[in-house]
Amino acid sequence: MTYVQLALNETPAEPADQLTVDESASIRLYTIEWEGSHRSLYSKLNRTLKTADCKELRPYFKYLKLFLTALVKLPCIPSMTVWRGVTKDFSANFLPGKFVSWWAFSSCTTAMSVLENNMYLGTTGSRTLFSVETINGRAIRAHSHFATEDEIILLPGTYMQVQSQMSPAKDLHIIHLRQVIPKETLLELPFEGAYLYPKIL
Repeated sequence: MTYVQLALNETPAEPADQLTVDESASIRLYTIEWEGSHRSLYSKLNRTLKTADCKELRPYFKYLKLFLTALVKLPCIPSMTVWRGVTKDFSANFLPGKFVSWWAFSSCTTAMSVLENNMYLGTTGSRTLFSVETINGRAIRAHSHFATEDEIILLPGTYMQVQSQMSPAKDLHIIHLRQVIPKETLLELPFEGAYLYPKIL
């Protein structure tokens, strides 16, 4: 069975959030862990997005269109703090006051206990924990292969300002980021009528 078929088999006939079966399955496919280190779709796709090489990205265009459409159809979560952990020291790249853009899809969580998994932050070695005040994250639990995880995805082009950083323990760096709406368009809308940020009533 292919990973695409697995994602489709797990997707109900009437997905949540008024998504189509293909749209919901595209999110499931993104969350599935493939066999082999760094072979999963999310790993290869995000690595390619970070290179900003259109030639390398071209094979993903159709999937990206479907995946972005699915994510943008999901409601923006209320402004809240989410967490992202990586097993590397990024403190030198996130000095307080600096503005940064994340160009890949960024998986975050509302449950810090998840980050103890060695796939994310772990408990030893050089690590960075990002605390992100987000305003337009998308909660994908209803469409995830891991239905018990409270995963929040930040869209490519998420623009933030570094608020502070601290090192409460050896090899552990905590960086506080606050998302802001950029003056320029960093991510084109995948369809007419879509919105990236919460609607102001």
